[in-house]
Amino acid sequence: MAYDDVLVQRLRDRLTDPAVTERKMFGALAFFTNGNMTVGVHDDQLIVRLSVPEVEAALTRPGVHPFEGNGRTMKSWILVDGDHLDDDSLDAWVAAALDHVTGLPPK
Repeated sequence: MAYDDVLVQRLRDRLTDPAVTERKMFGALAFFTNGNMTVGVHDDQLIVRLSVPEVEAALTRPGVHPFEGNGRTMKSWILVDGDHLDDDSLDAWVAAALDHVTGLPPK
């Protein structure tokens, strides 16, 4: 599995709710809230789940890219480059992802 262990630990420090679990998948480590994937780490990038309008706004920010899987862009996902993840930025991305997924039905 190819992911940044330091970024993973930074997420673990923030995602302490018992409703959050983690799972290795697709060469990444993903964090789930009530069964819904919330954030993850692939290489040194943060994977973030947002609403479609939030994705559109996020893509205008530096270091943010569409998340692609199997040759297609995933509409509710973005990647944030590791060098754009100071503590305040990471906190904001995690909060935005949690806000989105806590409104989804549990799986």
